[in-house]
Amino acid sequence: MTATLHHVLFLCTGNSARSILAEAILNRLGAGRFQAHSAGSHPKGEVHPMAVELLREHGYATSGLRSKGWEEFAQPGAPQLALVVTVCDAAAGEACPVWPGAPVTAHWSLDDPAACEASTDQQRRAFRRTYHELTRRIERLVQLDLEALDPRELGARLDALGSCEEPA
Repeated sequence: MTATLHHVLFLCTGNSARSILAEAILNRLGAGRFQAHSAGSHPKGEVHPMAVELLREHGYATSGLRSKGWEEFAQPGAPQLALVVTVCDAAAGEACPVWPGAPVTAHWSLDDPAACEASTDQQRRAFRRTYHELTRRIERLVQLDLEALDPRELGARLDALGSCEEPA
């Protein structure tokens, strides 16, 4: 029996840091079961250099990562999304496109490391914090049995992953 490949879209406003990190992490930790994508409501058009630097430090290939708009995933021929996770409060409050297939949605509030206006070392620490928090949440995501959960229960569990709560 072939496992279902679940397409997951991580959204933020600029699609330069948090959603890019989440895409890379899930593609590694969920390989073969998940295919992660990222997009932004107002994409910056480039991946933040510190996100690229951090991913490379952790052994990720970064050549395919790019900042793009969320409309790509609402078009005909786009991947059939199973999950859409917003990783910033601004994107969570915006009117999202209607996603084909009515994917389960969740929100994981994370500070934007790209908005850190401090020293270079403090910026790097902000990126590392975000990377580690996303890794923790995504490790739990890949442990979920998506097929065994109804959409409402799955949405609640995903939201719990984004908070301090432990999923039941």
